Amino acid sequence: MSKMETLNVQVGSGEHSVVIGSSHPIVVQTMCNTPTGDVAATVEQCVRLSDAGAELIRITVPTLQDVENLRQIRKQLQERGIFRPLVADVHFSSDIAMALPGIADKIRINPGNFHPVHEKARERFAALLEKCKAYGTAIRIGINHGSLGAYITEKYGNTPEAMALAAMEWLEMAIAADYQSKIVISLKASNTVVMVGAYRALGRMMQERGVVVPLHVGVTEAGNGDTGRIKSAVAIATLLEEGIGNTIRVSLTEPPENELPTAYYLAERYGLPHAEVPEIPEREMLDVACKWGPQLMNGTIQDFDCADASLHDEIMQACRKKFYKPEYIACPGCGRTLYDLQGTFERVKAATAGFQDVVIAVMGCIVNGHGEMADADYGYVGEGRGLVTLYRRRTPVLRHVPEAEAVEKLVALIREDKK
Repeated sequence: MSKMETLNVQVGSGEHSVVIGSSHPIVVQTMCNTPTGDVAATVEQCVRLSDAGAELIRITVPTLQDVENLRQIRKQLQERGIFRPLVADVHFSSDIAMALPGIADKIRINPGNFHPVHEKARERFAALLEKCKAYGTAIRIGINHGSLGAYITEKYGNTPEAMALAAMEWLEMAIAADYQSKIVISLKASNTVVMVGAYRALGRMMQERGVVVPLHVGVTEAGNGDTGRIKSAVAIATLLEEGIGNTIRVSLTEPPENELPTAYYLAERYGLPHAEVPEIPEREMLDVACKWGPQLMNGTIQDFDCADASLHDEIMQACRKKFYKPEYIACPGCGRTLYDLQGTFERVKAATAGFQDVVIAVMGCIVNGHGEMADADYGYVGEGRGLVTLYRRRTPVLRHVPEAEAVEKLVALIREDKK
């Protein structure tokens, strides 16, 4: 396995910084799911995540007030001797992004969402590049399948190649601003085939351009339990075997510290060793997933023998070779989520387990709502205030449904369509 050589991006400063790049170990990260406005709860969760081995911790910043909350979170963590670099997660608002350099060590944004008019989005990203440059703040350009925006889909389509082309446009702007040394890119999808194809395309384009920045790899909205871990493992392992990927997150609809053992397993299997590695209870399952998953994803095999029939079926479905149960898309939740996402996801799975050939999404909020669940046949999206919107494909069909009734109404909707 030869690793794709990349630039090295320093996140943070001084002895507590983390470097993402091909000459360093694969960086393991996760994201808080506490409300950022609850500073005390977020600080406590960051402490647990740091103790569990998270090397980068991402926190949602949905409002300008949360910029100050992030400042307080950082201050309180440092007072407790915790200096892990913090990544601010920003959606849509360039004003919030512009307020974060000097507070966050890294900012995750999708510049295409800064404004519906593409040229204005470019102007705002250019301004953010200059502001980040002044503070040395790293940027992750995070593009997800299903949220490419009209400009990209009309120009390139809604394909893995389109995702890579969209990323290249923003990377070209960073190169023009002489700030490519602080850029990381992610191209996530819940569909493992789309996700792998997008990263491969971007790797090829960057190499042809002669500027290769580090890649954050992961399967978005992978779900939970063995299914979520296997789905993440087969896709991430396929890329890491090809030398693609410098930092990873295993997104699970579980407490965020649960993501770290699988992420460390992958980082250690395919990258340079870390000084400390947490216990990995699912090691045997991941051994099988990483042995067969990349071969299935690459098409060199179409099936494999496995004594554990359930594990065999999980791997086959993760690689999109055989579907033996509903396919679930579920975001991991964050501070924007205003309902019990983990409990609701379990109820949805229990209520819909009998259906076949159906993809069901359970999303914490509208940010990860209709766009991020691009591959879903049906969607359950939190509105807040105890209400839910139910979708058929990308069309909302029932709005303002009380949470207590939403799972039952979702099942009724699917059952009606299958008559």
